[in-house]
Amino acid sequence: MSDGIRLDKWLWAARFFKTRALAKKAIEGGKVHYDGGRAKTSKNVELGALIKVPQGWDVFEVEVIALSDQRKGAPEARKLYAETQESVERRAREAEVRRLNNDVMQHPIKRPDKKQRRDIQRFQREQGG
Repeated sequence: MSDGIRLDKWLWAARFFKTRALAKKAIEGGKVHYDGGRAKTSKNVELGALIKVPQGWDVFEVEVIALSDQRKGAPEARKLYAETQESVERRAREAEVRRLNNDVMQHPIKRPDKKQRRDIQRFQREQGG
């Protein structure tokens, strides 16, 4: 094995993805950015590199502070990287915006009954064609 750790293996070891296959898919899909640009799955991770990783609604921007190709518990995996302060602040802002949007949105009190569903479907058919 070479000196470096593959990007997909490091992301898996750092517990950003459940499997290496999911990490590979995200990298190949252009979701993961290494030092500001798209990277290949086989890219060797270096100490001090900045990696942007999507996680659900959030995008983590982390700096590599340790290398490992073994997946361990979450507390040990957390020692492999340090999240940048800008990333922490951005994720907090976006979470607050999502929370406020969720409060404003009116959720239906109950599901539509059979007659209401038929009315909705009839309306959609009339609008669509």
